[in-house]
Amino acid sequence: MYQDKVVLCGASAYDKKYYLNEDFAALPEQIQKELQIMCVLFTEEIGGVLTLDFDEDGTLCFEVVANEDDFCFDEIGSALKIKQLQREKQELLEALQLFYKVFFLEENIEELLTEE
Repeated sequence: MYQDKVVLCGASAYDKKYYLNEDFAALPEQIQKELQIMCVLFTEEIGGVLTLDFDEDGTLCFEVVANEDDFCFDEIGSALKIKQLQREKQELLEALQLFYKVFFLEENIEELLTEE
């Protein structure tokens, strides 16, 4: 069903906007809010544009881009912040990956849970 990467959500420091892919509208409201807060705070602190994407295997990836002329963008801080978020939000990120693999890639949940 899904071949390439699929954007879950993203935020832009340039446009001051947040985006949630409408395919994920079924996520609980609290999770949607947590994703929004996480993305918006990241772009406010670091700058640039952050997107959370699922690759073809269902792995959730953080992608950050910045304009070439954005001298306020903190590239080193970006990598450090992503590692911090991956550590602090590990349970949420793993649950989102499981959700994606089951409902979008139609993988067997029992097999996925026994792999862990």
